[in-house]
Amino acid sequence: MMEAANCSLRVNRLLLDPKFESYKLSLDPLPCYGAPLDSGVAEVKLRDDQYTLDHMQAYSMYNYLHSNPWCPDSVYYVDQLGRVLHMAVTLDTALGTPVEVFRFPTEPSACDRRLCASMHFTSRSWVTLSDGTGTIYLLHIAEAEPPSSGRWELKFNEELGEPFLLLHSALSGQEERPVLHALLLNIQKDELDVKGSGFHVCLEWISIALPSQDESKCEILTRRTLQGKSVPHYAAIEPDGKGLMIISYKPFQFITEEQNGAEEERMELEEQTAPLYVWQQTADDVTLTFAIPEGATKKDIRIHFSPTQISISLNEQPPFLKGPLHSLIDHESSTWVLKDERSVEVTLMKQDAGSMWPEVIIGNKQGKFIADPALCAAISEQLRHLTSEELNPDPDVDKPPCNAQELEECDVSLEDCATLCRFDGNALKASHVVNLGSNQFLFSMVETPERMPCFALRHDVDALLWQPVSAQGDNLWEHAATFNALGYVQASKRDKKFFTCAPNFSYAALCECVRRIFIYRQPAPVATVLYNRKEGRHVGQVAKQQVASLESSDPILGFQASNEHLFVLTSKKLFVIRVNSD
Repeated sequence: MMEAANCSLRVNRLLLDPKFESYKLSLDPLPCYGAPLDSGVAEVKLRDDQYTLDHMQAYSMYNYLHSNPWCPDSVYYVDQLGRVLHMAVTLDTALGTPVEVFRFPTEPSACDRRLCASMHFTSRSWVTLSDGTGTIYLLHIAEAEPPSSGRWELKFNEELGEPFLLLHSALSGQEERPVLHALLLNIQKDELDVKGSGFHVCLEWISIALPSQDESKCEILTRRTLQGKSVPHYAAIEPDGKGLMIISYKPFQFITEEQNGAEEERMELEEQTAPLYVWQQTADDVTLTFAIPEGATKKDIRIHFSPTQISISLNEQPPFLKGPLHSLIDHESSTWVLKDERSVEVTLMKQDAGSMWPEVIIGNKQGKFIADPALCAAISEQLRHLTSEELNPDPDVDKPPCNAQELEECDVSLEDCATLCRFDGNALKASHVVNLGSNQFLFSMVETPERMPCFALRHDVDALLWQPVSAQGDNLWEHAATFNALGYVQASKRDKKFFTCAPNFSYAALCECVRRIFIYRQPAPVATVLYNRKEGRHVGQVAKQQVASLESSDPILGFQASNEHLFVLTSKKLFVIRVNSD
């Protein structure tokens, strides 16, 4: 039995700058070039049955643009014809047109329940693909010069069931038979969740053996499933395939066959077990209703009231419902009546009118409460003055106790109690847990292709970048870089959609839903001498902020960064912004 170790993230103080002042707005122009798309991006809109926050976070905010970390300045996307198209920047002023490297055997648009097509570059020579309809594809990148220009060769495809998104993949065991690990996500209906959203998030970890000298075919080795109640912000498989790491608002756990069987038995039991009675209440009374056997008459029913007790029995048998009432009743005014010769309705008059009962009989769980719509509306009206969904145009007059004007976006974030977990693939349990508290998740990116993606968290006002490492003990995450004040800056961008940074950490960038891109450069030496009069010192470095505006009103669907360029994908055009010179 493995117990999860409580860990913490160790900040490298040498990477912090307590004297950082601010970003200086730079009006230096950013060269921007565009390449039109001959076929639109395969964008998928949310269906009517995909209405929860999880559906929006997983599907509606999906990044349709993918980068190959082994080939800098190389991006890919899937169009409406089911083609995987590639563009590499060799000359900014002559982008050319996207080139097809693979085409799905069947057009994904033929499936009514499809999700976004997704991909991940597993290694320099392997790509994992999902068509959004429930099929996984493994493709080999043919040797070419340059390596990103060749067509992809299909080596394996398998229908796995429900449509899914591909989150991450890794390749392990190259010395023996290589094994490709893929992490898949979908949101499934949860019949047991009657108080929540009615859905749960499913992560499936699939291991596929690749061809070797002795074996010529791919085959699925294992399929492991995790379940949670929120879409993970970060989920990645370790390079050796022995574990995975997840950042999520609500915890995940592995689901075994025994647990699946227990859940099915519990569902069957709940379906077979009907409540003994149902009850409602108003400010003045409590009404409970129970069924009686066919053929029973009024003479067979025995109901006894007292100010504190109730007892109900049938046919001189022991009482099937008996016990102390939650509050005192006026037993002389309480009544019961036989309805339709199949059920009995009991009305208990409250002595303390206006009080609300949480239960009828103390400790009895056999009843089912049915809320009265009229009472719910009255309670909602009584509590309306305690909160406000609208901004107060005049905060000094009739000011509500809670006004959204007073809160920053980061203050109302759900991620205030998110956790970072490392799961062991053999024990199928969490081995390390970090409570992130108010360290809000910002974004993830790939610094080194052979390693897991980095993730950025807000620490106070800064954004700190963490690199997962294969170290012994509890030190599994290394503080790799700091973006000064970026945690505070991004909180003010209410319309932000995608957030990333350059692999060499020279700049960070975020884009809004339409048109605008914000670039934040790391402090760099200035050509001219600046003097800070307030502190009486010379300034040798300045951090710059730049703003680029696309010549397009189409929504931004994809966003990727290299050390020199930003790539921005809309439904009709792929834009390339020159950020750094060679």
